Amino acid sequence: MATTQKRGDGYRITVSCGYDLSGKQIRRTTTWKPEPGMTARQIEKELARQAVLFEEKCKTGQVLDGNVKLADFAERWFTEYAEKQLRPTTVAGYRKMMPRINAAMGHIRLDHLQPHHLMHFYSNLSEAGVRCVTRWRAGAGLRDWLNAQGMTQKAFAQLSGVSAAKLSGLLRGGALYEQNARKIAKTVGQPLESLFEPVEPEGKLSGNTVQHYHRLLSTILSTAVKWQVIFSNPCERVAPPKMQRKEASYLDEAQAARLLEALEDAPEEYRVMVTLLLYTGLRRGELCGLVWSDIDFDAGLLTVARSSLYVPGKGIFEDDTKNQTSRRVLKLPDGMTAMLKAYHIHQRQRRLQLGDQWHECGRLFTTWNGQPIHPDTLTTWFSGFVKRNGLPPVTLHSLRHTNATLLIAAGVNVKTVSAHLGHSTIATTGNIYAHAIQSAEAAAAEALENKLPISRRRQA
Repeated sequence: MATTQKRGDGYRITVSCGYDLSGKQIRRTTTWKPEPGMTARQIEKELARQAVLFEEKCKTGQVLDGNVKLADFAERWFTEYAEKQLRPTTVAGYRKMMPRINAAMGHIRLDHLQPHHLMHFYSNLSEAGVRCVTRWRAGAGLRDWLNAQGMTQKAFAQLSGVSAAKLSGLLRGGALYEQNARKIAKTVGQPLESLFEPVEPEGKLSGNTVQHYHRLLSTILSTAVKWQVIFSNPCERVAPPKMQRKEASYLDEAQAARLLEALEDAPEEYRVMVTLLLYTGLRRGELCGLVWSDIDFDAGLLTVARSSLYVPGKGIFEDDTKNQTSRRVLKLPDGMTAMLKAYHIHQRQRRLQLGDQWHECGRLFTTWNGQPIHPDTLTTWFSGFVKRNGLPPVTLHSLRHTNATLLIAAGVNVKTVSAHLGHSTIATTGNIYAHAIQSAEAAAAEALENKLPISRRRQA
């Protein structure tokens, strides 16, 4: 039978649910607060009703143990749900967000988690107590050790398990996430702090980033509701900062032409990769996942059937495309097909030169010895290439936006562009490229008026 106890301006309802294996009594509790203005008689009747309802929920298994802490439940969510249902890259991204969440609220029991905890977390994401250090920059100790050992970057990268691209960027002043920094420290045999300097976060997190934290928390807590650990999701009663829409960065026609001109002096593999991205709008993972059987040289067709991704702790691996509509066949321009033919010959010649050092994987784009290329390798090279050639400060993903924007400007309808990019819905395309669509509509209206000028009669 349920018991009730007055506590402050509310009442605690307790129900006994038997005993555990150690003989300890299992109790489930909930709190009920009367609505303002209720009479003593109304409170008495409603409290009795709430006690009966809560007791019934306990008996039917609708109430589980909500005293589990947020950090512990989140780990259970990762293990029992996320790692089985979500893409590895998504899980890795969520894992990177958990240190801040755990630092702020990981100690709070799920059944004690309230909207004000979330609101405080969102408003204080930029404070040092929550914005924990997750990136590290190389100090003098690491450079001194490498110089003393006389070890090449490539050899040390293989020894430590950190990609050569990340190591190169680190030694040029970049930063690494803590997991990779610890791999290097373990290889060197020295404490992390003696080789690296923490990179303190700068400025306040954007509303978009706070939204990402809100969505992750909401997903975790929604699962807690489905698993009947808690009654409701407190995220549903909190409004996080609004998303700040940013226009996708891209190159215009003249800038794209400058890019292609600068690529003439680039290494063969990078020249082909960047040109292919520009002409097809592929995602980076889709590009790295291409195999030679995906190319139909006779018909000039390219099939997108997989992605090649990297996740710390798992390494480079092959995965499905981002969604079902991402599996698509693209028509290649004749010039692009010819470039791929020449590159295919170039790769076969290199394979013959290396002999048994070559590791055949069938991929278009590989390391020097034929192994799958790390996706970050191209990103790092492209960043330096853009700076060296005085191009606008765009990223590798900007080439995808450039492809879409130029297609829309050329009059290609949005539905075709959406299928070309492999978007899940045409609405996604419309939202991302609203600027290009509006410009194309304006140009179309102006062109029509030039063809069919509207008569303007004198007004009386």
